[in-house]
Amino acid sequence: MGPNGGALSAAAKQAEQLRIHGNAYFKKDRFGAAIDAYTEAITLCPNVPVYWTNRALCHLKRNNWERVEEDCRRAIQLDNHSVKAHYMLGLALLQKQEHTKGIRELEKALDLGRGTNPKGYMVEEIWRELAKAKYQEWERTSSKRSWELQSLKEACESALKEKHSLDMNHMEGFVDDCTISQLEQLEALERVFSKAAEGDTPTEVPDYLCCRITLDIFHDPVITPSGNTYERAVILDHLQKVGRFDPVTREPLDPSQLVPNLAIKEAVQAYLDTHGWAYKV
Repeated sequence: MGPNGGALSAAAKQAEQLRIHGNAYFKKDRFGAAIDAYTEAITLCPNVPVYWTNRALCHLKRNNWERVEEDCRRAIQLDNHSVKAHYMLGLALLQKQEHTKGIRELEKALDLGRGTNPKGYMVEEIWRELAKAKYQEWERTSSKRSWELQSLKEACESALKEKHSLDMNHMEGFVDDCTISQLEQLEALERVFSKAAEGDTPTEVPDYLCCRITLDIFHDPVITPSGNTYERAVILDHLQKVGRFDPVTREPLDPSQLVPNLAIKEAVQAYLDTHGWAYKV
């Protein structure tokens, strides 16, 4: 190893020691000291993504979202598969009211997290934040749609009533028929607008879109050789803590036999796209 290589190795060791110090400060909620330690580590070795994400987490604890975004973007430049970087960037963008971009980053983090550690705590945490953001997005668009539908419905009812008044003037002797016709038209109008509002009206999520163990809507469904579909994290927990068998059929089951149920996953996403309220369920 040449002299330059030795210097690089020494810098890397020093940077790693600073990271350890930073972690110790973080655990004691000394975020300023942790930031200083991670900053020194970055100065020595600026191409190590974890130093940037660790510092971003400190900024997050201080609600310094601009710095969170800056550090996470740098970490992603170094490692586009960093779950933490995409996750915290998503949170920072949501804080800036950039909802579409924030949701996209959370979705990226969730996909990456499921690929690396589907049972990890971060996957569930990311899902909760994503579901909250999606639900809030649905609330905003739903309120707007409801107002637009109500305005349109009132305009249609007003037009029908005006038409009824004109018809009454030209249909002497047929008042009852005219009134019946108007009532039928108003009832039809009510059905049309009720149908239009169905997607924004909370109901029960269909059983086939819910895990048989938790009864919650699927996030990451997997199917067993016996044909039963479960939430991945839930069935993995069952196999680890209860036993390696299918909870329903009791047939032997190994984690390696679990296969993503893409059909159900697509069905869940399609349902959520048109029933945003289900993110809260």
